[in-house]
Amino acid sequence: MYSAMGALGLAPVPQAHARAFRPPRRGDFTSIGRRNGKKVIVLGAGIAGLAAAYELGKAGYACRVLEAKNRPGGRNWTVRGGTTETDLDGRTQTADFAPGQYMNAGPGRIPQSHVTLEYCRELGVPLEAFVNQNANAYIFHENSAALAGQPVRWRTAKADVYGYVSELLAKATDQGALDQTLTTTDKERLLELLKDFGDLKGRDDAWAYTGSSRRGYSVEPGAALEAGTVLAPPPSLSDVIASGLGLRFSFEFDYQQAMMMFQPVGGMDAIPKALAAAIGSDRIEYGARAAAVLNHSDGASVTWVNAQGRTVTERADYVVAAIPPMVMARLKHNLGSGVTDALLSPQPWEAGKIGLEYRSRWWETDDRIYGGVTPTDNDLGTIWYPSYGYHGDRGLVIGYYHALEPAAVYGRLPHAERERRAVAEGVKIHGAKYRSELASSFSVAWHRTPFIEGGWAGWESQTGVAYQTLNRPAGNVYFAGDWLSNTIAWQHGAFTSARKVVTEIHSRTLAR
Repeated sequence: MYSAMGALGLAPVPQAHARAFRPPRRGDFTSIGRRNGKKVIVLGAGIAGLAAAYELGKAGYACRVLEAKNRPGGRNWTVRGGTTETDLDGRTQTADFAPGQYMNAGPGRIPQSHVTLEYCRELGVPLEAFVNQNANAYIFHENSAALAGQPVRWRTAKADVYGYVSELLAKATDQGALDQTLTTTDKERLLELLKDFGDLKGRDDAWAYTGSSRRGYSVEPGAALEAGTVLAPPPSLSDVIASGLGLRFSFEFDYQQAMMMFQPVGGMDAIPKALAAAIGSDRIEYGARAAAVLNHSDGASVTWVNAQGRTVTERADYVVAAIPPMVMARLKHNLGSGVTDALLSPQPWEAGKIGLEYRSRWWETDDRIYGGVTPTDNDLGTIWYPSYGYHGDRGLVIGYYHALEPAAVYGRLPHAERERRAVAEGVKIHGAKYRSELASSFSVAWHRTPFIEGGWAGWESQTGVAYQTLNRPAGNVYFAGDWLSNTIAWQHGAFTSARKVVTEIHSRTLAR
């Protein structure tokens, strides 16, 4: 209501923006009698490393990016037909997806509030809508105290939860339970709100919730006398509460998850590819496995093994370490034990996904699901339906996206067993077609992926000594990554961390 008043000019509407960032410019060096910036070596071609090199490069810094893998993006990785990956256990997969089908193995959606969209605009990365919340998707609980094993449409669950909660509050209000809090006028206004919000009967029917078309139809309304058949009356209040369905709705209120959301057309890796192109292929070396980072009084040096197996050492004015902290901690360095301890403080999270390609888009034709997410309480975590390729011949579903213990369990399995287990769980929701229509699959366990070793890294405290240590340079060595931000596991965090480091390096250069 407050926002609506703001739209009408009747109340101020607060605006949230990312902290202002002024990118370095070539003209900044005129005042100090120089033509360009200093030399910077960036470890890692993930989003943070690429963003740092991109922003510094625009101002004339000589940047070299060293990436251990054979592609840019880090965890921003899109799997297509022909993609090959060997994990830390020596198990190799090659994706057999049909042309046009892809799996965003890492980040899969972008909130409107994130600076990631600013880079998409600047780099010319085309976007399309990502359906994050879909009333036609399901909620599936098989371990709940009631309604277990029954896939429930999101809209049906919401109608029942909102309806019964509204009924309880309306009855309590009308019976005087809130007389000490509300005026008579307030009470009537609240009752009017609850009646509409929960689709309740009126006072004469004791504010009862009995279900309505909000729950959905078993037969859709049609022409002439076909008024449609509303779904059967709702379960009891006790069962709806015991089912735990309402606990899923907090997802909709999460600031990072709110609709609308977006994705790059053709795959999330369009972002790192655009960054890499802007930086220049001659400035990025793939297959470069860092071995040592040393700080010197007049700069820093990096030693790495290149794709040909040759050991190379190079000096620069600054080094930006934009690789996972647990990986950085293992490199030889002279930054001190405090830095090593700090790098080992954030703990890597197990995380995994599986992409299931189907010969038909049965979720659209049979279930009328066009994009969206089905949450579960089993070890699948969530199932994602594709937000691209509608009405195509084939489609790719994210068959699980999970973290911590479920991801650890699946991560120990070979791919064929991951697929078997994920499909068996999915059949409980979607039936036999979940298995019979399967064409191919590809899975990733991020904590078992070389040079990455975790879905993300989480801190016990982001106000403690370790976090503060790594948010400062260790001599001429800086650290960057989403793990050094307040939006861990989002590209926004990587971008903002890179911007912070870029600003610090540029200010330091201009001051010299």
